[in-house]
Amino acid sequence: MLTFIGLGLYDRNDVSEKGLTCIRNADHVFLEIYTSRLMGTSYEELEKQYGKPVHLLGRNDVEQHPDDLLSKAERSHVVFLCAGDPMVSTTHADLRMRAAARGITTAIIHAASISSAVCGLSGLQNYRFGKSCSVPFPQKNWFPTTPIEVISQNLSLRLHTLVYLDIQDERYMTIHEAIDLLEQMAAEKKMHIPLYVGIARAGSDDPLVRAGSADTLQSVDFGLPLQILIVPAELHDMERSYLEMFAGL
Repeated sequence: MLTFIGLGLYDRNDVSEKGLTCIRNADHVFLEIYTSRLMGTSYEELEKQYGKPVHLLGRNDVEQHPDDLLSKAERSHVVFLCAGDPMVSTTHADLRMRAAARGITTAIIHAASISSAVCGLSGLQNYRFGKSCSVPFPQKNWFPTTPIEVISQNLSLRLHTLVYLDIQDERYMTIHEAIDLLEQMAAEKKMHIPLYVGIARAGSDDPLVRAGSADTLQSVDFGLPLQILIVPAELHDMERSYLEMFAGL
């Protein structure tokens, strides 16, 4: 059996009691660390809480080489852990489909996700978000433009855009870096992004939410990761009031 368990937003206490019980009863525990991270805890703390080893998985382990995990799930109970909610990521959905194709029983235990938490922190309404996008770190001779295309299309439809920031090993993209990249893309497309909302450390005791222009947010010290960005469309009156009250707009 293979159970997908969300660990929530920030630390080891965000997992549900149902999820924690399932982890402690499992034969093997795997933790995916490439889509997001629990910044308020460590792998050692998780192992102590669960009472068993936690095997870490990178992107290739899940997308290209999941055979070891799936083989174990064919003959024992395996749990697949991730920060946030398990099925927000398409790679997790693909893994569940692979398991089902091999006749492996699967289950999901949900948890809080950044995709819903940003609505509470920013006051931007859930139904007004369009397609999300990710800003990756540029590589040599490679500078992706997909994010600005998604943002442009969403703005034309009066929809907000949730912008995920890249994670590479122990390197975490900051709001400042993401805005720099988006502003470069926007300039090439001859478009202007009038407003950003930056959120740092969602789920912690000290989340930081700030709204404003690119220059305004570049002057804000957002502190430690994880960080995420929103490009809002035209605001409703209540959304604007919420950002004024809680995000310094």
